[in-house]
Amino acid sequence: MTIKYTIMSTIFTKIINREIPSEILYETNNVISIIDIMPIHYGHALILPKKEYKNFLEVPEHELAELMIVTQKVAKSLVKTFNLEGFNFFANNGEVAGQSVFHFHIHVTPRYPNDNISFHLNLKKYAEGQMKEIADNIRKNIH
Repeated sequence: MTIKYTIMSTIFTKIINREIPSEILYETNNVISIIDIMPIHYGHALILPKKEYKNFLEVPEHELAELMIVTQKVAKSLVKTFNLEGFNFFANNGEVAGQSVFHFHIHVTPRYPNDNISFHLNLKKYAEGQMKEIADNIRKNIH
C-alpha cells in the first residue's frame, strides 16, 4: 500500500511507503507499529494509521477501533518481552501538547521502578459549583 503524498506528508509516510528504513513491529492494511527512533525507554513503540491525519480529532471514528486494537497488541507484547509492571500509552495533539510529527500516532513506552520519568502536574481544585458548570458546557458540545 503506497500512500500518496500530501502537503502535510511526514517522515511516517516515507516509513509506510518503505522509502526510509524502520523497525516494523506489527502491521495491518490500515495501521502500522514501529519502534521509536528516539525512545523514552528501549522498546518504545509508535502506532499510527497509514492514512495521514494531523491529530486524533481528524481520525475517522471507524478507524479508531483498529488503532486501539493494534495499540493493545503492541502493549501486551512489550509487557511480555520486557516483563513490565507498567507502561504508558499516550498521544500528543498539537504543538503546545508536545506533538512534533503531525501525523497522528500513539506512543507506548515501557516503565520501570525508579526510572525518573514523571509528569510534573499542578493540580487544581474546583470552586463551589464550578465543576458542574464546566461539565454542563462540555456536555453541550458532545455530538
